[in-house]
Amino acid sequence: MGLLTHERYCEEIVRLTGELRAALRGADLGATVPTCPDWTLRELAEHVGRAHRWVGEIVRTRAAEAVAEDKVPDNSPGSDDPAALDLWLAEGAAGTAEALREAGPDVEVWAWAWEHSTGFWARRMAIETVVHLADAALAAQVPYTMTPELATDTLDEWLEIVVFAQKLDRPGAAELPRDGRTLHLHATDAPDAEWLIELGADGVTWRRAHGKADAALRGPLTDVMLVVNRRLAPGSDRVEVLGDAALLDTWLERTTFG
Repeated sequence: MGLLTHERYCEEIVRLTGELRAALRGADLGATVPTCPDWTLRELAEHVGRAHRWVGEIVRTRAAEAVAEDKVPDNSPGSDDPAALDLWLAEGAAGTAEALREAGPDVEVWAWAWEHSTGFWARRMAIETVVHLADAALAAQVPYTMTPELATDTLDEWLEIVVFAQKLDRPGAAELPRDGRTLHLHATDAPDAEWLIELGADGVTWRRAHGKADAALRGPLTDVMLVVNRRLAPGSDRVEVLGDAALLDTWLERTTFG
């Protein structure tokens, strides 16, 4: 489970989707998303909305296996009208949050990951929206901020995903070095927001800790989170890289899976 309560994750799905909708209003929906260059801003928004509805269907049906996208009701805004997209996003987030609240965090359902529960999906959809809100804000050229709790949890979850992907020999993660070198993530504006990552012989391990490492990434918590999720370049003047910058580059290049 993550840092927040199940109810808080449900609330954040709706709140963050509201911020996404605000970022889209008046924006050029045909603009390319710099951090997801295969998508326009509209396609990014539709991806988020479909993810919400897909998870809502998994939870409502108590699915024991993956649900096909064509089995998800209302899986498209049905119109190019921005107002239709806005309403569709709002209804999808609200419906998914309602389904998750009704189920609670402990119902067993299908998931692609290490935890098969409704609680996993509540956290996953909140964090999915955290990251794609950053994409939308960048494309729409509007400010982006994230609460310390969610930025921290986004980093925790991403490290959990990396460990899981490496155990499955997923491309990229399976090719990470196993030579004992270490990475340190250090948020300069939040207490105890530090991570020590070891690329050990048996695979990636990590813990919340301060420590000397071969490479260190320092900066505001939200910016550290954005670099790790490849939404901000490590060469940005908003962060500082110390030590073996090539090791950090290798980490970022080989943790690009979804």
